[in-house]
Amino acid sequence: MGFRERRQREFLDRERVFLEAARELIRDEGLLGFQMARLAESCEYSVGTLYQHFGSKEDLLVALTTATATEHVRLFARVGNWQAPSRERLFAIAVADSIFVQRNPEYFRIAQYTLCEVVWRAASPDRRSEFMAETAEPIRTIVNGIIADAVASGDLSLGVLTQDSVAAGFWALTCGVHDLVHAEGVCDAYQTEDPYRLLCRHTNLMLNGFDWKPLIDPHDEAALDALIHRIQNEVFHDLCDHT
Repeated sequence: MGFRERRQREFLDRERVFLEAARELIRDEGLLGFQMARLAESCEYSVGTLYQHFGSKEDLLVALTTATATEHVRLFARVGNWQAPSRERLFAIAVADSIFVQRNPEYFRIAQYTLCEVVWRAASPDRRSEFMAETAEPIRTIVNGIIADAVASGDLSLGVLTQDSVAAGFWALTCGVHDLVHAEGVCDAYQTEDPYRLLCRHTNLMLNGFDWKPLIDPHDEAALDALIHRIQNEVFHDLCDHT
């Protein structure tokens, strides 16, 4: 390995150290009080070294969101490659979301803050482009691919809609559930069931609304459980507790 390659590897290794330490600090001390100087101190590097990697706190938060979201993309990719009817694959995206948030409980709290207009616009164009290229676009491609398969197989007729508009409805539903979960006390106040089971239930209602075949009874608890368990066993068998 040449000198330049070794320096680049060291740079990337150091960046991963900063991101992991930032994740731990935010988890332990909260998001709003997060400071770059505190992060540099915890990693035993100078603030100047930290700023060689991230031009601002906003850049670091976007990079942290991007790094964690790569697992989100990998889970969605499993669903995209699953050999199952299109409706079951779209439903499996909701299951993937619930698994992801169990494995990364702080992600959506950080992402909600990072992607708000003030923070997002303050981040550099390069960091924003990296997020879009590594997370947003791959997820869009996977979900739109499932929708395209549904149209091709006759399971779904778009009518006046587009693939993106169907995907946007599902995206709004999932993001809304994540926002409610991370707004402390909101779900308790409304006395809802487990919010991610509710996400699965509403996904079936929404797919029925799109007339996505085969239509199902969204209130059939046994059928809902059976589908969730089958997805866990066939797609996420290594990530789910089957005891």
